[in-house]
Amino acid sequence: MPILAFDTTQGACSAAIADDGRLLSQRNEAMQRGHAEYLLPMIEAVRIQAGIIYQDLDLIAVTVGPGTFTGVRVGLAAARALALVHDIPVLGIGTLELLAQPAVTTTDGGIIAAIDARRGELYVQAFDRTGQPVTEATAGPVPSFVPPSGLLPGLLVGTGASLLGAALPNWRIEGSIVQPDAAVLARAAEAWRHRACHRPPSPLYLRSPDAKLPAQAAKAKTK
Repeated sequence: MPILAFDTTQGACSAAIADDGRLLSQRNEAMQRGHAEYLLPMIEAVRIQAGIIYQDLDLIAVTVGPGTFTGVRVGLAAARALALVHDIPVLGIGTLELLAQPAVTTTDGGIIAAIDARRGELYVQAFDRTGQPVTEATAGPVPSFVPPSGLLPGLLVGTGASLLGAALPNWRIEGSIVQPDAAVLARAAEAWRHRACHRPPSPLYLRSPDAKLPAQAAKAKTK
């Protein structure tokens, strides 16, 4: 049955539909902002390209973060609305886990997915060669992340790969895997189906949003 996937957590907006691992349609646009305006028209475009109606969908897959605060909320809100209207279960997948997936077939070592979180910090998570997590997703200063002992050096992926690469010279930066892609999620979602449910997934922020309301900003200055 067809699976609709989309991602808005980073510097791109993407949507895709796959059926039994076969990609039926996809869209991917680089953008730093404007995800809220682009996402629903993009979803409609891939639906039309795939030649299906929403009632044909068997599953909705969406990234839950970490990522930009607004981007994460946009994707989860869309998933929640579509699931409610059409009574479709939702699968929430971490952005870092999704970033690691394309590297599974290209390395015999470990995989570290890293996202540039700005302010000298990274969102980072380590995976074994099969893409299974071996650490929790964390946020912290670039030099603070130490790969688990026993994890063979492999690939660094994501927007933070070059930053982390300076601290991990034995690891190779995979420059072709930078942004999470809904096409990857749509094809891989079948293997993660057991995680899906009819309750909306929770966001994974890892840290407070950079932007604060005026009252919050004033309070922070007085501390």
